[in-house]
Parts: sequence; structure tokens; C-alpha cells
Amino acid sequence: MSFLDSFDISASGMSAQRVRLDVAAENIANVDTTRTASGGPYRRKDVVLESYGQNTSFANALRQARTGQTVISSGKRGVRVGQIVEDTRSFKKVYNPSHPDADQDGYVEMPNVDVLKETVDSMSATRSYEANVTALNAMKQMIAKAEEIGK
Repeated sequence: MSFLDSFDISASGMSAQRVRLDVAAENIANVDTTRTASGGPYRRKDVVLESYGQNTSFANALRQARTGQTVISSGKRGVRVGQIVEDTRSFKKVYNPSHPDADQDGYVEMPNVDVLKETVDSMSATRSYEANVTALNAMKQMIAKAEEIGK
């Protein structure tokens, strides 16, 4: 793996975490949306991340490093958003007979969004983003130190 591969990997991680944060924000924004264009309440969305590029596990990379083998990069690697899926859990029913979307019994179907879960997902995405920034900065420092040694 070259120095520059690390930049690509960190950048892909930051991009994927930004999408996770955007989706969590969309879910929170629609916590009370009872009507959508497709009809019915808003359905919570979730991000599915997938790795791409070379499929070398950490154990294999460590084994190769111990035996002196070089891990050869075969193009770009990292993580990407595989898809954004809708949560299939049922909607919450809330008794509110004065709501325009209430059924004949006075219940309104509310989105299947849990604000607490979305907040935790947002915090997780933020921390993962920060970890990728830290890795990126560490690589920059390593390159700067290598340049100093080369002088």
C-alpha cells in the first residue's frame, strides 16, 4: 500500500460518514411527517456501507508483513455507500382524534423514527469522521517527517 492509498481510504470513509450524518438528519427532520408523496407516514432510512477494492483482511496483511511479503495495492480501496434502505418496521400509532390524518378510531400512524437512535447514529458518524481526519493528519505528518529525513 502506498502513502497516497491512505489518503483515498480516509477520504472514502469521511464521505461515507457524511452520508450517514445526512440520513440521520433527514430522519430527525421527518419525525412528525405523516404524509409523504408515496402516501402514508415517512419511513426511516438507513445507510448500508460496503468496502471495495482489495479484500485483504488485517490478519492476512499482518501475516504478509511478518514474512516480508509486500501487500500490493490493486487500485482504489475504501468504503462506500452500498445503498440507502427504508426501515420496514411498523409505524407508531398515536391517539390524536383531532389530527387530519387520524383514522376512524382517532389513531394517527407516525413515522418509525426514534430520535434517540438517530442522535446516537449522528454521534457515531461524527466520531468515525473524526477518526478518519485523525488518520489523514497522521499520514500528512509522516510524509512531512519523511521529507525532513530526506534533506
